[in-house]
Amino acid sequence: MASIQSTGQSIIPGCAAGNVLASVEGLSFWGGVDPLTGIVIDTHHPLCGQSLAGKVLAMPTTRGSCSGSGVMLDLALNGVAPAAIVFREPEDVVTLGAMIADRMFGKPVPILRLTADAFATVSNASRFVLTDSVMIIDGVSTPIAQLPVAALDLTARDIAMLDGSDGPARRIAMEVICAIAVLQGAKTLVDVTRGHIDGCILANAANLRFAEAMVEMGGQVCIPTTINAISVDHTNWRKQGVPPDFGLRAARLADAYVNMGARPTFTCAPYLLENAPQMDEAIGWSESNAVIFANTVLAARTVKHPDYLDLFIAMTGRAPLSGVYLKPNRAARRRLHVELPQGHDDALWPMLGYLAGQMAPDQIPILTGLEQTTPTHDDLKSMCAAFGTTSAAPMLHVAGHTPEAGDFALPSDHLTITRADLARVWKELNPGPRRIDLVAFGSPHFSLTECQALADLVVGHRAAATSVIVTVGQNVLAKATADGTRARLEAFGAQMIPDLCWCSITEPILPPQARSLMTNSGKYAHYAPGLSGRAVRFGSLAECADAARTGMAPSSAPDWLGAP
Repeated sequence: MASIQSTGQSIIPGCAAGNVLASVEGLSFWGGVDPLTGIVIDTHHPLCGQSLAGKVLAMPTTRGSCSGSGVMLDLALNGVAPAAIVFREPEDVVTLGAMIADRMFGKPVPILRLTADAFATVSNASRFVLTDSVMIIDGVSTPIAQLPVAALDLTARDIAMLDGSDGPARRIAMEVICAIAVLQGAKTLVDVTRGHIDGCILANAANLRFAEAMVEMGGQVCIPTTINAISVDHTNWRKQGVPPDFGLRAARLADAYVNMGARPTFTCAPYLLENAPQMDEAIGWSESNAVIFANTVLAARTVKHPDYLDLFIAMTGRAPLSGVYLKPNRAARRRLHVELPQGHDDALWPMLGYLAGQMAPDQIPILTGLEQTTPTHDDLKSMCAAFGTTSAAPMLHVAGHTPEAGDFALPSDHLTITRADLARVWKELNPGPRRIDLVAFGSPHFSLTECQALADLVVGHRAAATSVIVTVGQNVLAKATADGTRARLEAFGAQMIPDLCWCSITEPILPPQARSLMTNSGKYAHYAPGLSGRAVRFGSLAECADAARTGMAPSSAPDWLGAP
């Protein structure tokens, strides 16, 4: 094997050695990796069942949730992290988690970004050793460059925060923001007007350790900041039978962010709150579905910030001026033309988002062929959420429907989404049995119009021996209570639960006796097998309502997808 001349860079330096575990497909650490064992639990991923612990993980980039940084930190703190991680493309989420593990807890995990040739060489190797300046790939040494320290154009206020004038918490926040800015190739920082915190789910012990450490250091947000869905119904968890140890720690995590000045909104759909972001407004959001919706549907501007960086941005009001904060970077790089099936229902939109992410896993796509359709904001919401499970990109465009779709020339890179592609996705998201024990609505949180539509579908009926749970933000719950929608759903037998979202629900809120579930969320259909251990079915809102009423999923794919 010849030495590689141009290899790439060491992003987080360190020494490591291990056997190579390679994948051509990106992985969401959150929902895809068990932080206690390091085993891949994403049932749709090629590495499912394999352990990352002590391996040199090589993959193009990550995908999916911003919460992957918390899983990375937890893996490091639990001693089951990869020995090193090698990326081919830019990556922030896992990198940020490794950066926090190193800077705050002294648990470094080396991160490298290599050129395509070097990445391919590592991926095909069996053994990898890293020193401060050299990679040894199957016994052959190759130099590795260090990430250059670039000068940032900082304001006097930025420099004061870096110097610690505002205390140690803001100093660490600004240090990490500047490090990420250099990594992203930014020359300066941008003011942001509002933040949204994603790292408030007790998906791992690291989130609580991090948040309480920042509280102890005096951390405070300086811009209006909302909080994502948490791991318990903050007011009612004791009545719901949640074990006190878990409930108290989950509430402590939420309270830590409230103590730092964030609003206790507890919703994964902050765009449903009053005063949603405006077009071209620079914001600092985390939570993948919210970021993608803000960029795609509202035309606000935010990078898909990793967990922990979201707090640092809220504490400083500053973010690296990079990525889709810059108009040219919002252009689509791949056109996906949709051969629209006749007679489609609302299940089309999450399936299209899921497919778009698979076909554009690391670049912004534009979907054409949908110009004559009339998607609602709820349809686009479900599309954005599903797109975020399969793509690392922070947005997409839908010709004729999203604000910036016409601002750029159509890319020459072109693929077609056929009915056969949609049928394949339907099959991929429907591995479970027909018998349904639980119907899960609200991933992301249901809007008032979605609650009303579901109530209309089930009026005059009662749920079968099937649990039905709708997760919502507190603001939507208040409106649904006021207009009678909540009473109609409860008369059917459904529960409306605030604060939690399906990707953070565990037993006993998730009924222990339920072995199968159905959802109209492409996002949750993807994550549920790994997160809940349940068999899953996916379908339209009407099909899910029928399953709630009868206890049975449809016997075959919908007619608009063709023969089963």
